[in-house]
Amino acid sequence: MYPLPRLAAYINCKQSFNLLRLTPTYQNYYSPHQAQFRSMATSKPTQDQLQTLQKYTACDIADALLKLKVPNAGFLSDLKHITPSPGSLKSEITIAPASTVLFAPKTGITANYPAANIPSGKHYVDLTQPETIVVMKQPEGQKCAVLGGIMALRMKVLNAKGVIISGRARDVVELEATGLPVWAKATSIVGAGAESKPHAVQVPLDIDGTIVKPGDLVFSDVTNGVIVIPQDRVAEVISLLPGLVEADDRVKDDVAKGMTIQEAFKKHRG
Repeated sequence: MYPLPRLAAYINCKQSFNLLRLTPTYQNYYSPHQAQFRSMATSKPTQDQLQTLQKYTACDIADALLKLKVPNAGFLSDLKHITPSPGSLKSEITIAPASTVLFAPKTGITANYPAANIPSGKHYVDLTQPETIVVMKQPEGQKCAVLGGIMALRMKVLNAKGVIISGRARDVVELEATGLPVWAKATSIVGAGAESKPHAVQVPLDIDGTIVKPGDLVFSDVTNGVIVIPQDRVAEVISLLPGLVEADDRVKDDVAKGMTIQEAFKKHRG
């Protein structure tokens, strides 16, 4: 048997170990600043799902995601539609699975970033996955652009369907020439090499609280904005949409006839 002081110390140590083991650490939470993030393959939605979603707007999708309690209702905020001009688009709605690119500071600490996974001797843009909308995240506060005309052209050749940048873009005329829908928070005239470097591809991104994982469905709506549907919630979103839109249409009809908002909401939204 342990002497009493040693036994007490053993119990305290054991309790501390169990508490530590059961207490969630920062690495267990969803953030791109986790070492546990790893590459993920994209998955494709069915053609029927895409055709169904084309009938709706980003606002309709947001209503469904809000009901499903998806963080930020999947909205990617503060983006500006850079190119192409709305009149030159075949469709104002572009829907495709996400592929992701995470940029890191060119100099500075990256210990809180996921492991770098771009193979030596490879350029990140040559790893673009076809039939996807490329979602890029740039470190906050940088003045350089992480997408320019050459990178966008290569993405187009590799059959990307669009580019969403939580950061800056440049070479607007060249971006326009690709025909790709490009969204960014701002523009720049300075190349990426000034401040940033590509760090990892096909990792989850946390963009202002909205989680974007490879394979999630990106819904680009030139009129309203960009929203991301988690790939495991697509079917639920589609099942909710008809009822939500129908309820809103009935609300608008009754409000146009003079009914109060409160009455109309109570009647049709419950």
